[in-house]
Amino acid sequence: MTKSPTGLEQVQALLAAGRQPPLGEKLGIALVEAGHGHCIFEATPDGSAYNPMGTVHGGFIATMLDSACGIAAHTALRPGYGYTTLELKVSYLRPLHAESGTVRATGRLLSMGRRAGFAEATLHNAEGQLCATATSTLLVFEQKT
Repeated sequence: MTKSPTGLEQVQALLAAGRQPPLGEKLGIALVEAGHGHCIFEATPDGSAYNPMGTVHGGFIATMLDSACGIAAHTALRPGYGYTTLELKVSYLRPLHAESGTVRATGRLLSMGRRAGFAEATLHNAEGQLCATATSTLLVFEQKT
């Protein structure tokens, strides 16, 4: 019987294989670093991510922050467990646009319990300015095999 990998082992295997989460591939959002309780995603948004007002769509930003919160929590999962986002609260502080350069979302695990995880993330532009923040509550569950 093969032992299930921990969440951190799963994420490290993904990075070692040079793979990305599928939605990240589609949107050009890349997981670039992960360790126990933290991770970093990067993206360089362009006009294809714009809303009608000519700035990067809030959904793109929320996706980066949700991914950062989720992977930070994922790294603390026990073997055979999964999670899903229950709540994501995003604060938009500064708009993004093509001139923002490569943006970076950093996720941090705040607490991991038996049934719930709590994480936060920040998103900075290429100049290091804080552009958005998020907090997340995640439901932790045993996966059915």
